[in-house]
Amino acid sequence: MRLILRIVGTWLIGLALVLLVIDGTKSLGANAVVFTSLMDLWTQVHVPSLEAVRAFFASRFFADLLDNGLDALLTYPAFAVFGVPGIAVALAGRKPRRERFLRQDQI
Repeated sequence: MRLILRIVGTWLIGLALVLLVIDGTKSLGANAVVFTSLMDLWTQVHVPSLEAVRAFFASRFFADLLDNGLDALLTYPAFAVFGVPGIAVALAGRKPRRERFLRQDQI
């Protein structure tokens, strides 16, 4: 299970780095800081899936809350939306430490 978490975390971090490089390139070209929001990225990749997610959330019990949460998430930079969960998943899949302190003979 740890292997799967580490692989998924690594892929998400890699995707976040690619998106950060793309935003950096756009920023250099525009002479200003430019961040691509998740909504812009999602509409560039596949618009019908965004509409399907909105329709799915509209059919749920807490539709207004889900719609507001989705709107808030879509305004964040795309690299952060993939990078933060990637770091969390990668850390969840790491090997736990056996010893926290060094003995005198290990120094």
